[in-house]
Amino acid sequence: MKRFLGSGGMPSSHAAMVTSLSTSIALTEGLESSIFALSVIFSAVVMYDAAGVRRAAGKQARVLNQIIANKGEINIQEKLIELLGHTPLEVFVGAFVGVLSGVIFYNIWN
Repeated sequence: MKRFLGSGGMPSSHAAMVTSLSTSIALTEGLESSIFALSVIFSAVVMYDAAGVRRAAGKQARVLNQIIANKGEINIQEKLIELLGHTPLEVFVGAFVGVLSGVIFYNIWN
């Protein structure tokens, strides 16, 4: 459960979850529905955040951890988490898994 809710790694569970949601909405409500448009925008924001903002924060954490490790006089209780975001490939694979799972579950339940 920690891996599912956590950050970073292959594939992006965040991308998979939001694209599965959008796929399910597209299949049940239609591509022209306003709720589908909203879900696509929501998905884009989540995936942009995963590959952009959180990935940059992870890189900054890595640099800060290196600085702290090289400066003995800095007293930090815990290391910063470095695996925060995703590479574009991890987001793409997560999105593919999400679309696939959305289609599979739609066909199982209908």
